[in-house]
Amino acid sequence: MLAHPSSTDPYLKLTRKYLGARSSFVRNTIYCTKMRGVFSVIVVVLVALMMVTAEAGRGKKEKGKGAKAASDCAEWRYGNCVPNNGDCGMGVREGACNDQTKKLKCKVPCNWKKEFGADCKYKFGSWGECDTTTGLKNRSGTLKKALYNAECQTTIKVSKPCPPKTKTKAKGKKGKGKEN
Repeated sequence: MLAHPSSTDPYLKLTRKYLGARSSFVRNTIYCTKMRGVFSVIVVVLVALMMVTAEAGRGKKEKGKGAKAASDCAEWRYGNCVPNNGDCGMGVREGACNDQTKKLKCKVPCNWKKEFGADCKYKFGSWGECDTTTGLKNRSGTLKKALYNAECQTTIKVSKPCPPKTKTKAKGKKGKGKEN
């Protein structure tokens, strides 16, 4: 804590010269001036500390980028995403280029179609009419995006079973309810 202004303080002497008294106003003015100086020093120290912390964090990020950027390989070839458990969920995809290999985390969606793979993204049209001979509805899709250089068909056709026909019941009074 800062000491209270004393009689040897040069600020106090100057203030007494102009105000001519040892009033509480003079003491408070001197004390506030000193506190402003201390506050300024604290702000400068905090700004310097934040700059040092930011520079240290930037150095770590650049180290990580340097290892990845050091790879001279331009044509990475990636395999399919292989789920860790079962047919879908989190998994690993292996990449290879010359004599280098790396593994990437990936995810196989649980609603993917095995015929055309999880890395091929298609834009589909609307479902067609139900074919009564096969009992299936069809629709086609065009390739929208191939992830990780996957080999995808440009157009595909998918089908699903037609919904069963429901019998409509006559909506009449069933005898339940109040009779007049």
